[in-house]
Amino acid sequence: MSRTTGTPARPGGEDGRARREPPGAVSDGELWRRAVAGDADSFGVLFDRHGDAVHGYCARRTGSLDAADDLVSVVFLEAWRRRADVELVDDKALPWLYGIAGRTLQRRWRTTRRHRAALERLPRTEAEPDHADDVAARLDDRRQLAQLQAAFARLRPAEQEVLTLCVWQGLDYASAAVAAGVPVGTVRSRLSRARARLRAGTVGGNPLSTSSGVGTELS
Repeated sequence: MSRTTGTPARPGGEDGRARREPPGAVSDGELWRRAVAGDADSFGVLFDRHGDAVHGYCARRTGSLDAADDLVSVVFLEAWRRRADVELVDDKALPWLYGIAGRTLQRRWRTTRRHRAALERLPRTEAEPDHADDVAARLDDRRQLAQLQAAFARLRPAEQEVLTLCVWQGLDYASAAVAAGVPVGTVRSRLSRARARLRAGTVGGNPLSTSSGVGTELS
């Protein structure tokens, strides 16, 4: 066994500065193992690596960039709290993070429904006509993706989830299954139903074409 004498070397070299590893140099699995041991810096690297993807997922599910900004923080706080429970797919943490994001969204929607139900029980007052709403509605009707957005909103939440994961976020079936917490076969069937419902609810037959901005169909 070799021995060293004097003061042990500090991380990063003789000057004591922490050595920053280049992005992608360390796998998600290794970073997560360090995070489980309490290394907050490693968790910060994971946030830098996957934060934009989680933000995009939340934005597409909610239709709001502002809501996505808030949700990303909640998702990663929950991921830090549950970091010992991570389920990696091919040594990648993103599918598991999508799963946390999906459950966070479900809790948010349940809270929103409760608030709406409480408001509906309040006495209603007659509202004055708002011409600005009419103008906004006409502008929305002219937007290229208005029809697709409406069809997407009519999908069941589970169908919205797998469509977002597989088409927009680009996950394969196995990774989407981890994110959604369901078997691979369930992902396939939900995605098939979602596509069929979108086709039925849009003109032109294929709402997942590149011209719609959604991306190409998966094989």
